[in-house]
Amino acid sequence: MMKVLLVYPEYPVTFWSFRYALSFISKKASFPPLGLLTIAALLPEEWELRLVDMNVRKLSDREILWADYVFVSAMIVQAQSVRKVLDRCKALGRKVVAGGPLFTTGYEEYDGMADHFVLNEAEKTLPAFLSDLKKGLPKKIYSSPEWADMTTSPVPRRELVRTRDYGAMNIQYSRGCPFDCEFCNITSLFGRVPRTKNKEQLIAELDNIRALGWKGCVFIVDDNFIGNKLKLKNEILPAMIEWMTRNGYPFTFTTEASLNLADDDELMRLMVEAGFDQVFVGIESPNADSLDECGKRVNQGRDMIASIRKMQQFGLEVQGGFIVGFDNDPPEIFDRMISFIQDSSVVTAMVGMLNALPSTKLHSRLTKEGRLLEQTSGNNTDFSINFMPSMEYNSLIMGYKRVMQNIYSPKQYYIRAKTFLQNYRPGSNRMFHIRFNYMMALPKSILRIGILGKERFQYWKLFFWSLFRRPKLFPHAITLSIYGFHFRKMVQELVKRDLTRDSCDS
Repeated sequence: MMKVLLVYPEYPVTFWSFRYALSFISKKASFPPLGLLTIAALLPEEWELRLVDMNVRKLSDREILWADYVFVSAMIVQAQSVRKVLDRCKALGRKVVAGGPLFTTGYEEYDGMADHFVLNEAEKTLPAFLSDLKKGLPKKIYSSPEWADMTTSPVPRRELVRTRDYGAMNIQYSRGCPFDCEFCNITSLFGRVPRTKNKEQLIAELDNIRALGWKGCVFIVDDNFIGNKLKLKNEILPAMIEWMTRNGYPFTFTTEASLNLADDDELMRLMVEAGFDQVFVGIESPNADSLDECGKRVNQGRDMIASIRKMQQFGLEVQGGFIVGFDNDPPEIFDRMISFIQDSSVVTAMVGMLNALPSTKLHSRLTKEGRLLEQTSGNNTDFSINFMPSMEYNSLIMGYKRVMQNIYSPKQYYIRAKTFLQNYRPGSNRMFHIRFNYMMALPKSILRIGILGKERFQYWKLFFWSLFRRPKLFPHAITLSIYGFHFRKMVQELVKRDLTRDSCDS
């Protein structure tokens, strides 16, 4: 019987880590490592498995020595932690099997650090590795140009993690995106034709999460949940609505989608009825020429603020992704970005620097133009860019800093939060599950933000306004206040790190 240790390396502090927010609800990480849990379900049942999420707890040498093989999966942003894990495994004489987006798009950088690379989609490549391993003849690299049939993907082994360590659970329903933005590597990893699980699989995963005792947020991690609208409206969402109604609405859902969701009233209505209350949308830029440059066709020729407000009024809070650093960005892009974010009342606005990810059209173009400087860290909020921009470099960096410091300043942030809550119309099925961790978030927010925080004046204004004017949204107001605390701390840390880096360089 084989003993396998599944390791998920550590994330640095990023926008989506929510590290400073998680402490309010006594959670250690945002989501479980869904890729590794799916890998675990593909491994032989008789194997003994253990999983260490280094975002939850430290990895010990004893655990590495226990294993016959260590399976490591990671994204680019985890690269620094990955190298440390691989070095430890090599020093302790344990074989490593590496996979996931980081290795699929750049395994060559880790040659000699891992024994086997199982690349692309595991449903296609892992069986060949397991077959060769059983014969005692495993190869170095396993890859496949074919896309996996999502209906063969198993229910992830979520029992390998402690659900109480996480802020939300997660499910993958589909892979692939019908759009092909220049900066995005999703189509190279998963293709342009969305491949989906069937409704029976999705319901089985909901049952699986509920059986673990979970109540609360479930993130459907698809890069574009609405890639196949017809199937959603005819099969998936009606099945979800029936399941949620039968089980008393134990979950709320959040996902990612393109802005054209606002064009389909029926789809939005069904999503809200099924329990969706948040959606992340790639807005990218208020500048039409920049949208044209990156191939964001779906956002062109429309009033994007009107689309955002429509989704908010349907009951979907829009979390927005924005980018600066396009060749066609004019000098005034920073002021336009600040104005757009404030006017749209997108409270959770993730503004990042454009970076060229491996296996993207942007990476290929910049390489041909001789403008690529280095590989990206994967953290696009880190005041860094990995190519020579058209805009003067220092102007770009200083402009980006100004955007971040402005939109997450207490005054601007809380104005945005109040405006959003005034216009937001949550679905009638919205359920609040009172849990001890979340009950404790209120007194923690009062102490750390309302008493000790520099933003205490704005905090109390929103606190009492929401309590008396929109009492049903009072918990949401406190959540947004806690998010704002995280974003400000993140920006402060990044500015401090950048100043230290500048000092060292000089």
